Amino acid sequence: MAKIKLNPNFLSLLLLSLVGIASAAVIFEERFQEGWENRWVKSDWKKDENLAGEWNYTSGKWSGDPNDKGIQTSEDHRFYAISAEFPEFSNKDKTLVFQFSVKHEQKLDCGGGYMKLLSGDIDQKKFGGETPYSIMFGPDICGYSTKKVHAILNYNETNHLIKKEVPCETDQLTHVYTFILRPDATYSILIDNVEKQSDSVYTDWDLLPPKKIKDPEARKPEDWDDKEYIPDPEDKKPEGYDDIPKEIPDPDAKKPEDWDDEEDGEWTAPTIPNPEYKGPWKPKKIKNPNYKGKWKAPMIDNPDFKDDPDIYVYSKLKYVGIELWQVKSGTLFNNVLVCDDPEYAKKFAEETWAKNKDAEKAAFEEAEKKTEEEESKDTVDSDVEDGDDANDGEEDSDSETKSDGSEETKEDVHDEL
Repeated sequence: MAKIKLNPNFLSLLLLSLVGIASAAVIFEERFQEGWENRWVKSDWKKDENLAGEWNYTSGKWSGDPNDKGIQTSEDHRFYAISAEFPEFSNKDKTLVFQFSVKHEQKLDCGGGYMKLLSGDIDQKKFGGETPYSIMFGPDICGYSTKKVHAILNYNETNHLIKKEVPCETDQLTHVYTFILRPDATYSILIDNVEKQSDSVYTDWDLLPPKKIKDPEARKPEDWDDKEYIPDPEDKKPEGYDDIPKEIPDPDAKKPEDWDDEEDGEWTAPTIPNPEYKGPWKPKKIKNPNYKGKWKAPMIDNPDFKDDPDIYVYSKLKYVGIELWQVKSGTLFNNVLVCDDPEYAKKFAEETWAKNKDAEKAAFEEAEKKTEEEESKDTVDSDVEDGDDANDGEEDSDSETKSDGSEETKEDVHDEL
């Protein structure tokens, strides 16, 4: 048997990679396999109002793997709330990764597909819309105007929405959403393992007052010329310009034949706008040689700014939850992950979502094809029924006509007799 000789450098890289993955701290990982109901608590929120929706445990109407199940909203016009607890975790000096997959099977027109990370101790049976949270992340769709990824950070008990617009996926297939928050206060948002946005917490959320502000004491200098264009001092008004009338008699107008000067008065042609009239004269504009640009107050250090090196820190993360309102149900959540290693999250997405996405797309297309065929068949059947009804009507009409004709003939004969 031939022996395979492996490159020592390759072995070293492989070993380092395995060590890196092994050292990744997985805080919470949920594939919704056997026993998931023991890890998740369904909230009683909105039950008293009969507005609490039920979750279905399913892989959905189409999937790449029927055994890869998640939890799906099942009732329209309902609130949904469910949460799971994990050992308390602080991301200080660590990278925080929050990831999950979501599929909107219902052609979502208004509803959320986001999840939350919560801190401290909460009553999971009362978890709802008013429960404070640390991070809210995921897609939100409503009408034509809202189709974006929510990324809301709680800082000093105030929720702050990301200032950048990050479009979300809007089809009916599964997509993976990943939020990464690093110790240097940078972040990344990924969809299907592809980075869609990244920058700094300092710039993309208004968590702190700005470092620099406009000098409130600054005033524009009196000699500051901010007019970019000025009237040309060399331009002169043409002679006779003011003599051009605004309106002139209509040259095409004709005196009516029945016009009587004695009775109607002297006829005058109606006036029309004069094409030669250009309005009040104004000198043409030229570039201002003394233009200094638009004046702006100089920026100074903001006395109210105080840096917070722990701006990215959530020291008591303890729960992951789903809390949302859906007009139309059918959103399916799966493969939830909280960890400290983006590479582990990437591989987790590849193992769960990526390996099934092509088969899921094929299953979806097949389901769509069947739906179209059924709708087409229903349309044909409906047309046939309408045609039969029309034919029945015509036969009844012909019968009535013949009957009427017979009676008329009998009556005519009777009259003649």
